Amino acid sequence: MERGMRQKVAVLDFGGQYAHLIVRRCRELGVYSELFPHDIPAKELVKEGTRAIIFSGGPKSVYESDAPTCDPVVFELGVPILGICYGAQLIAHLKGGVVRRAEQREFGKTDFFIDKEDELFHGIRRRITVWMSHSDRIEELPNAEILGHTEHSPLAAFRIRGENVYGVQFHPEVHHTESGKEIIGNFLFRICGLERNWELKDFVRRAIEEIRREVGDKKVICALSGGIDSTTTALLVHKAVGDNLTCIYVDHGLMRKNETEELLETFKRLKLRVVHVDAKERFMRRLKGVSDPEEKRRVIGEEFIRVFEEEARKLGRVDFLAQGTIYPDRIESARAQSGARASRIKSHHNVGALPERMNLRLIEPIKDLYKDEVREIARELGLPEEIIRRHPFPGPGLAARIIGEVTEEKLRICREASFIVEEELKKSGWYDRVWQAFAVVGDDLATGVLGDERRLGHIVIVRVVESVEAMTADFARLPYDVLENISRRITNEVEGVTWVAYAISSKPPSTIEPC
Repeated sequence: MERGMRQKVAVLDFGGQYAHLIVRRCRELGVYSELFPHDIPAKELVKEGTRAIIFSGGPKSVYESDAPTCDPVVFELGVPILGICYGAQLIAHLKGGVVRRAEQREFGKTDFFIDKEDELFHGIRRRITVWMSHSDRIEELPNAEILGHTEHSPLAAFRIRGENVYGVQFHPEVHHTESGKEIIGNFLFRICGLERNWELKDFVRRAIEEIRREVGDKKVICALSGGIDSTTTALLVHKAVGDNLTCIYVDHGLMRKNETEELLETFKRLKLRVVHVDAKERFMRRLKGVSDPEEKRRVIGEEFIRVFEEEARKLGRVDFLAQGTIYPDRIESARAQSGARASRIKSHHNVGALPERMNLRLIEPIKDLYKDEVREIARELGLPEEIIRRHPFPGPGLAARIIGEVTEEKLRICREASFIVEEELKKSGWYDRVWQAFAVVGDDLATGVLGDERRLGHIVIVRVVESVEAMTADFARLPYDVLENISRRITNEVEGVTWVAYAISSKPPSTIEPC
């Protein structure tokens, strides 16, 4: 699983919301792929062992003065290139074509018609439903073979004559596109001639060997949150170095109901050495008066580092810090540091400042994996299903689900109401069918009638979403009886709540978490 000169597909990131999905689809097809900045020098791609290049979509128009572009030398590398949406328009623009604002924009499901036989569409029906998301269209492209069209896009798929350079206006990487995975597979195997080189079955053995070789008999600490990423990391390191690993679990008081107790019991069963730090009071003191979502994340992140650092120093000489960073974390951190390609959606909660401050070397054994790949590794390591199946939970905890200042009252309401949401979904069989489910509480109040008496109480918003990778999400169409049970229980059992609402916004335009 080592990085470096492994033959790979380089996906150039032009800021599209589906860029990660392209990487995912390549890996699902058995070909290792990574996401790179759109302006990475061509010589760096050569060093990375690149055998194929895919241009992602993006929100810009290629004719804008600040539109992102690529190193033009990539077209001289002799490797096949596939442009998707903005990527296709960029290829057309750089090859002397004309891209203009479309009179009729195409968003969502669209009929696509294949006009010419080509390896890219081998085995694909002549008419398929594809997913479009663009306001521009390619109107002219000299020296191109037109491979397909839609009603409003005459050049919806093309190939540059004499070159293995392709473009498609639609998004084959999203599951809404019919035969999308097959189209990407045709590009990888029939056009690029790649071989399958990515599978997880040997990952555990190799990861343990690498950790053991790097660490030797030195000491390691691990920031353990109880989530699947940090727990999987801790188990990999523990299998490699045994009792030379000490995990530190910081309870910031923002966990779900009963979660800390359940996690500590799980850690004990897994035979992990864990230092449990009860830091509830100090986190609440730091959060007093803080309402801005970004400021809350910053405060929690800073305080976490302080607590972790204090506990780590009590252990004496430590050489390594193990961290459950996964591949999307690395990409989003790189984006935030560069200030380009994608706007910041939220700050990440991690211990990123610790290695330099404490002179520690980082161990990130799952840094090349996506969440579903981590789950596969977790099962191989024997993690309990309650951790593997548990819904994702943000680093700032319930603070990310409390709008405005975090108070004891809102924290109690959020915790109790979220517990009811999850419990009812488990009873009804919906818990494992959705990506995340929780309750949100803010400062808004509404009049209710409790015990024949009118009184003000909090509004609780229930959020339940379906997703595959969390890059896009849609609200779950829960049955009315499930929603009714959730609402009735929250208003009956959670003191101070008078109204319950259901969030039906999708991502985009909303995010999954409210803060």
